Amino acid sequence: MESYNLPENLNVMGFPVKAFPDGIGEAFDSMMATLPGGLDRAYYGISYVAPEGIVYIAAAAENYPGEAEQHNYQRYFIEKGEYFTVTVKDWRRKTHTIKDVFADMLPEHCPDEKRPCVEWYKNDDEMLCMVRKEQQDIRVSK
Repeated sequence: MESYNLPENLNVMGFPVKAFPDGIGEAFDSMMATLPGGLDRAYYGISYVAPEGIVYIAAAAENYPGEAEQHNYQRYFIEKGEYFTVTVKDWRRKTHTIKDVFADMLPEHCPDEKRPCVEWYKNDDEMLCMVRKEQQDIRVSK
């Protein structure tokens, strides 16, 4: 496990995936088809355990204020700070193992809204699994 400093809050936009885990691929495909630039922006997966089960948010970087509303997405924030990270190479072939990576990163805690698991899809090959060292909030902007 390594450490990564996220220097600024990240404004992201997206939506909760209705059929977790089966709907994740379709959610990101939909976003890439809808958003300008397709693969030329950062994409994120944000997950946590809520009373109703696992919540997974498919998200993309918001490139300008108001872009989320323009595409009928909710706005979220990933807070700046120090994160524990694990890099996963060739992630497309390993999607079934990502939950195990996070389980190893959080052996004593279940991810929740204060300490979610963040997947940063850096490119088609490399994904960064991230868990903030201190509790954080993922907020919906209204």
